[in-house]
Amino acid sequence: MDTEAFELYLGDFSRRAAPFAGGFDGAAGGTICGDLIRISLDPGVEGPKHAEAAEPGEHGGRIKRASFAAEGCAAARAAGAATAELAEGATVLELAATGASEISAALGGLGPQGAHAAELAADALHRALAGLAGSEHQLAAAPRNGERVLVAMSGGVDSTVAAIRERERGAEVVAVTLKLWADLRTDAEKSCCSPLAVLGARAIARSLDIPHLTLDLEEAFRAGVVDGFVAGYRAGRTPNPCVVCNGELRIDAMLDLARRLGCSNLATGHYARVTDDGEGPLLSAAADPAKDQTYMLAGLAPGSLARLRFPLSEMTKPEVREVAATAGLDVARKAESQDLCFLAGEGKRSFLARHGEIADREGEIVDGAGQVLGRHSGHHAFTVGQRRGIGVASHEPLYVLETDAQSNRVVVGSRQQLARTTVRVRGATLHRGGHRVDAVRLRYHSRALACELAQVPAGEHDELSLELGEPAYGVAPGQTACLLSGDLVVGRATIA
Repeated sequence: MDTEAFELYLGDFSRRAAPFAGGFDGAAGGTICGDLIRISLDPGVEGPKHAEAAEPGEHGGRIKRASFAAEGCAAARAAGAATAELAEGATVLELAATGASEISAALGGLGPQGAHAAELAADALHRALAGLAGSEHQLAAAPRNGERVLVAMSGGVDSTVAAIRERERGAEVVAVTLKLWADLRTDAEKSCCSPLAVLGARAIARSLDIPHLTLDLEEAFRAGVVDGFVAGYRAGRTPNPCVVCNGELRIDAMLDLARRLGCSNLATGHYARVTDDGEGPLLSAAADPAKDQTYMLAGLAPGSLARLRFPLSEMTKPEVREVAATAGLDVARKAESQDLCFLAGEGKRSFLARHGEIADREGEIVDGAGQVLGRHSGHHAFTVGQRRGIGVASHEPLYVLETDAQSNRVVVGSRQQLARTTVRVRGATLHRGGHRVDAVRLRYHSRALACELAQVPAGEHDELSLELGEPAYGVAPGQTACLLSGDLVVGRATIA
């Protein structure tokens, strides 16, 4: 970029304004490089708050005003000014497709130092857009022709291929990545919802020429998912945060964003199907039983399912990786994370100690008769059905039968003592009458067991009792009971 062009942008002080009242700000940079760029966006009154107020075929949601502030080198100040100029009058979808290369092009091309400034400006822009994405503003109207679909992209191979499949069938694709958790003690590379994951997903979307937005739900995630996880272990239960997150937080939040973007559906990289049984949509098992994720999606309401698409429903994992490899994407070889997203490499006990103040506390390991067999360092380190790591010598294998939070005792016994043929559940939601329930899955990836449920109507039930056709082992309080009719998910509850 020549000196004259720098002076042109640095002389545009009219854009160096304070943040707009009711506007959305994003900043990037800091002490490491010494450069800091802030972008402020004002959607004004041109972005209607309700979808029906937007004209079909119009993007809507144009940015009325944009400003910047920058500290550091001349390139940073120029990149901030150029970004503000690009943003003013642009639509949200146009800005969602804007990155460092567009900012650099607006400045006539940049060297290495300038390229870094363009990257900072692009990151600040997308952080400002994240604020807009989390607002109530209508961001775009539905297209006059064709279909627009929002795709949840985590930066992994499954969500990436879901986006590719949606575009292959002719849909206009917009990507969204959720920011749910940021913790310096966890491994951000192993998390699907960390700030690093957001950057990775945005880079993949850019490589596929897909507009990308970030939706920040960290506060709601902490309150609705992480706090419940901690409270469950404090009470001696084994909570299932993924079912809560999918069923009560992230899917519905993305569906709302899809509506405000003029999208007909939300597509995700889950392995599941949506099937209409004549009474409405229900979850059903994916073609690949080894990857089926209906258990983790069991909390979704039929109304949400009606607007969901699962492009991988008929695919196997090797087929998904092959699609990504054919597209030349490095993510084709990316390993899957096995941790909960907010643990991401940190041990559960360490996490509970830091976030729940649940410290190790020595207690007794006893048998069913109350005889002390050994000692443990905290009931929260055990779960019903656990065999390994109990630390008690015995002539037969011992299993955890119960954890008593109040007394800090862990009760152990034989596998026969672990067996249950009746399971009490609480907080049940039935999408169909109880007579439809013929099987239940009591853990993720566990085998479905035949069961019967009383003749109760569809709806909410405080407590129910499941009669199993065979014994279940390791029925853990706090886990989800996924209620089935064949391969259809007709309800869910929490093991009491």
